[in-house]
Amino acid sequence: MHHDLKLFIELAEFLISEEANHPVATPIDTKTLYNAIDIELRDEPSIDDGFKDTLKSIIKSTPKTASKAFFNQLFGGRISRATLGDLLAVMLNNSMYTYKVAGVQVGIEKMILQQICARIGYGNTSDGTIAPGGSMCNYMAMLMARDAFDASIRNEGVSTKLIAYTSETSHYSVTKNASFVGIGRHQVRHIKTNAKGQLLAEDLEKQIQDDIKKGYHPFFVNATAGTTVLGAFDDVVSISKVCKSHKLWLHLDGAYCGSVIFSKQYKHLVNGIELTDSFSLNAHKMLGTPLGCSIIVTKDKKHLYQSFSNDADYLYQTDDDAFNLGKTSLQCGRRNDALKLWTLWKSVGNFGLEKIVNHQFNLAEIARNYITSNPNYTLYSFEDSISVCFNYKGISAKTLCTKLYEHSKLMVGYGSFSEDTFVRLVTINTQVEEKDLMSFFKTLEEFVDSERL
Repeated sequence: MHHDLKLFIELAEFLISEEANHPVATPIDTKTLYNAIDIELRDEPSIDDGFKDTLKSIIKSTPKTASKAFFNQLFGGRISRATLGDLLAVMLNNSMYTYKVAGVQVGIEKMILQQICARIGYGNTSDGTIAPGGSMCNYMAMLMARDAFDASIRNEGVSTKLIAYTSETSHYSVTKNASFVGIGRHQVRHIKTNAKGQLLAEDLEKQIQDDIKKGYHPFFVNATAGTTVLGAFDDVVSISKVCKSHKLWLHLDGAYCGSVIFSKQYKHLVNGIELTDSFSLNAHKMLGTPLGCSIIVTKDKKHLYQSFSNDADYLYQTDDDAFNLGKTSLQCGRRNDALKLWTLWKSVGNFGLEKIVNHQFNLAEIARNYITSNPNYTLYSFEDSISVCFNYKGISAKTLCTKLYEHSKLMVGYGSFSEDTFVRLVTINTQVEEKDLMSFFKTLEEFVDSERL
């Protein structure tokens, strides 16, 4: 083990050097991947220097998500104290389903969940769990809503037409999850949005009434805190009024930007969050923990037990249900994804998490100001969003982003809203500073000039 730990340190230092000197890896075409790097599995072992050389080749060719040239996804960067927690979790190798095998790690996860529930105003009956991704958080919310509507479905199956509602700009997982829970994709209504991509409560009300007239059964509404493309926040208060009048479960999908709950300056973006029935956030996005760290909480913990608890004498042999986390989890065996958030939170405190969140909004404002001061750019996004959407000199966003990637200049993606397609710069990497943003724009502009796009 000591030998491999030394090798790991050497490889980690090699990775950090690569991130600094070659922040965008040279992409390998899928047609040549298996010839470019020796990743074949053979009868004979790969040992010593040959093994290390292969690992270094893999590191060189893997996209550098922690580099300051990575703006491609809704995560990025590397915060050392969070990484420390994840490395410790790997070494400890606990499964989080029972207190017997996880011990104090259960307390760490429960502390995180309690703090989040208190912060959003859920009260003493609330609880939550850590799930394998934001999509699965949305799935769990829909499952709890289904069972809250009709508890017999768990045993008898769906026998009536249940209807779920989400905005036309929400995450695709809502529709996918409808097939998983047995209601069917066609029973998801996509509600109209305004010019910012925010769900329109009046259209939600109209579609609910239409479905009721047809004899259908509305049961679930998904609101979004940070839409995937424009980073918009739905108006929870207005949506909640509609949900309350029809007794519908309201879930707030905060996978992207739900971590604004840690910022006094930006928490207003989720005003009314205490009115929801469930809420989720991804700490591996705005808070910068390593992938993945997805959290879902619900106002009343009885729904977690109703939808996910199942007896297993061979497993739950000690302690009460409150500390046997498998009783409230979608999974049985589950890695410890709480420790990395705890080591970050413990080391920087509430003020540190607030600083992390605020920095991202500040970076976005700097980027928007640069764009609006330059006539060659067209801005499509707005304030209070960390998605900065723009076009440059009228060049196709798809073409520009693809060429920047192929030439190992920058990793940035593109998105669409309404009739427009644009570059989507995400300022979620808290290691990025103003000079790095200016370097991004300079690199983009020089590349366009040199390639005559």
